[in-house]
Amino acid sequence: MFTYTQAIVFGLLQGVSELFPISSLGHSVILPSLLHWHIDQNAPYFLTFLVATHFATALVLFLFFFQDWIKIISGILRSLKEREIKDSDTYAKLGWLLVVGTIPAGILGLLLEKELKNLFALPQLISGVLILNGLMLLLADRMKNNQKEQDAKGSDTRIAKLSYIQTLKIGALQSIALIPGFSRTGASITGSLLVGLNHEDSARFSFLLATPIIAAAALLKLPELSLKSENMVLGQILIGSFCAALAAYFSVKFLVKYFQTNNLRPFGIYCIAAGIISTVLIFSAI
Repeated sequence: MFTYTQAIVFGLLQGVSELFPISSLGHSVILPSLLHWHIDQNAPYFLTFLVATHFATALVLFLFFFQDWIKIISGILRSLKEREIKDSDTYAKLGWLLVVGTIPAGILGLLLEKELKNLFALPQLISGVLILNGLMLLLADRMKNNQKEQDAKGSDTRIAKLSYIQTLKIGALQSIALIPGFSRTGASITGSLLVGLNHEDSARFSFLLATPIIAAAALLKLPELSLKSENMVLGQILIGSFCAALAAYFSVKFLVKYFQTNNLRPFGIYCIAAGIISTVLIFSAI
């Protein structure tokens, strides 16, 4: 049985760890092993639960940046009508950058779906990947310290100056988050830092980029999985999704302010420590 307590814990964990650069899938795989919860993570009901909580997170992100999405969608429609993306049209350019940035993860996710699904049964491996995620965050911060500060223009204007090649690089790096243990937020922020954005702009671009990726993946999988899922866990799915949405709202609200003046270092240290501790505990229990 998948209990309501487990649903609440997983929901809160999803809402926080999806937006914090610490890997939601990694934590979802490792936690049951540490708590000795006997959950079949390949079962349709659990996959449906995960997809539903991801969708709840995407919905919160969309609503949190609702005014921005209105401008972005209007910009894309305007560019289609005019058959041109003007350099002065910040939100048209930003919209198409987001489209381009989703391509690598979308293609790789479809091609490697079965292989990636098998990784859910390997918490020992994923705890090691969590350490690599921490090292990635620390390295990105170290490299960013050697770069010049951004100009004083608005965040969206600075992001819209990215080239499509730079955005593809961000999207490609973000694709490593298909491996549980690597953080989508952490990878996309790392990629954004490496192409020249500051921490605040990198976090903003990461949250905007996350919305269509998470929502599209959820909408594609939910109908298929819901038909295979046991009706007995519907209540757990609903309460877990609510908890994920609540946690996601407070997480994004905190992180938007946090990255205005702070960096990735605390999250990198946490991931390394959590990965080492999890590895020790998992192998000692074998």
